[in-house]
Amino acid sequence: MWLSQGRTVGEICRQIGISEQSYYRWRREYGGLKTDQARRLKDLERENARLRRAVSDLTLEKLVLKEAAEANF
Repeated sequence: MWLSQGRTVGEICRQIGISEQSYYRWRREYGGLKTDQARRLKDLERENARLRRAVSDLTLEKLVLKEAAEANF
């Protein structure tokens, strides 16, 4: 929107309080996405992180139980 009005990326970034590096990183990551697609991506990333934690917790529990079972015999 602001770019189409002839303002530079640097000016826009200063106005909204982010660095140009952040702008270009976000643009690379979300540039082709619509708002709802970006929101869905963030939701999926959160869900993925939650599932990874669950798998790591279960793996740790399995290892602890295996060690306990081997110690008893």
